[in-house]
Amino acid sequence: ATQTITIIDTTDPVLTIPDDYTAECSDFHPMDAATATDNCGEVTIDVVETNTPGLCAGDYTITRTFTATDDCGNENSVMQTITIVDTTSPVLTIPADYTAECSDEHPMDDASATDNCGEVVITVDEVTTAGSCAGDYVITRTFTATDDCGNATTDTQTITIVDTTAPVFIYV
Repeated sequence: ATQTITIIDTTDPVLTIPDDYTAECSDFHPMDAATATDNCGEVTIDVVETNTPGLCAGDYTITRTFTATDDCGNENSVMQTITIVDTTSPVLTIPADYTAECSDEHPMDDASATDNCGEVVITVDEVTTAGSCAGDYVITRTFTATDDCGNATTDTQTITIVDTTAPVFIYV
């Protein structure tokens, strides 16, 4: 008599992947390793990464699908989701406050801004407030730097214009 024993591997590998997380767009997003074990043999792990855009340049989602396959073709797939956000406001640099004589030049220097993950638009609102005489007034310039995701930084420059020069008599 002959006995035939057929061994069949129908068990999927056990796959362990990195946890989901949320990170700032300027942070490093490492490709952490996954591990897999199988009851009967070797396992290979493949990864497919997909980026899905969000509502602005600094917001998007990375989806990493890990698939563990054993020698018999049994497989197990698990997905890791990494949510990337831009919650950091731009860094705004504005011109310094100053006081000047009304007869002097009044430079209206520009501001500059940098952002961790995208483009920045700078707007300026300017208000002039009268002083106690025609030559005295204050210019208040409010600069706002806004990034692609709507994060904003605001700072104000004050320019004080004064008239401290006495009139000069002209004899005719």
